[in-house]
Amino acid sequence: MSGRAATRVEIRACAKTYAGGARALFPTSLVVEPGEVLALLGPSGCGKTTLLRVVAGLVASDPGGSVRFNDDDVTSRPIETRGVGMVFQHYALFPQMTVEGNIGYGLRVRGVSAGDRQRRVGELVDLMRLGGLEQRRPAQLSGGQKQRVALARAVALEPRVLLLDEPLTALDAKLKVALREELAELLRRLSITAIHVTHDQEEAMAIADRLAVMRAGTIVQTGAAEALYRDPADPFVAEFLGRVNRIERTADDKAAGIVRIGSTVLRCPPALAAHRELLARPEDIAVQAAPAGDVEAATVVQRVFLGDRVHLRVQGCAGAPLLVDVASDAAHAVGDRLRLTIDPARLMRAAPQNG
Repeated sequence: MSGRAATRVEIRACAKTYAGGARALFPTSLVVEPGEVLALLGPSGCGKTTLLRVVAGLVASDPGGSVRFNDDDVTSRPIETRGVGMVFQHYALFPQMTVEGNIGYGLRVRGVSAGDRQRRVGELVDLMRLGGLEQRRPAQLSGGQKQRVALARAVALEPRVLLLDEPLTALDAKLKVALREELAELLRRLSITAIHVTHDQEEAMAIADRLAVMRAGTIVQTGAAEALYRDPADPFVAEFLGRVNRIERTADDKAAGIVRIGSTVLRCPPALAAHRELLARPEDIAVQAAPAGDVEAATVVQRVFLGDRVHLRVQGCAGAPLLVDVASDAAHAVGDRLRLTIDPARLMRAAPQNG
């Protein structure tokens, strides 16, 4: 493998407007640090693939935008001269070629000598754990093996930046879980700057060092997965990264500095005291059986067993139902009366300031 230093990617005010005025991407600036794996995460149509294609050189940014690899302005360069490698949704392997042939294809097109090509392919076969599969064709490979071949082919030319466009989308749920862990490991072993596009929040959190959450052509928030999950800057980020409960506070609650979870009254953290609406993750709400005759307890109105946890929907004497996740061996049933509470430190703001 090459000892070349990893590349810093800097996107400056890149936007994309298509014919007819459709805006796929609003002016966006973003930095990907050398060797970092960054996930562009968001729903379909949010602009993440457009931004990836701008970085690749497959789509031209609107005037005024620029893309830099280290100190090199690549804005006007086509994809073949930018030094990027790409892995696509369906891998795009050549079906008539062997594993060796697929990995070495770009090297052969570039005129790399047979000896150097064989050495480089051999290194990648070892790195990607493809030994013994060199003479197989794609139809003879598993999903994980195809992924590793596609990744090896993408990095064979030692690209400055690796771009992954929804590489796990076509897989079934069980295989996707296994392969995202494998992909995360491979990217760390490659030590290459990578941008990974996905709409799957669990995939992004498992693979990337940092997330950039997008909505409607704009980056809403960037940061490490845990930071975004626990301290979202926007309700969209909170809800996109996992389920949340919205907890409304009355004017009297705000004046008294309290927050109500079901019938439980808690002191509101000072940093959230000015907020009318707060958020709480279902797994952060704790429950216990309510004493007999407790008229203010919440009632279980739905119970769903999900294997690793039990999902409860509970209804208090006032307000909207709350979602609560409890241990898989919890015996709470529909009709049970529960007391709810939460560590105030787990409460989250619904917006920077919402009155």
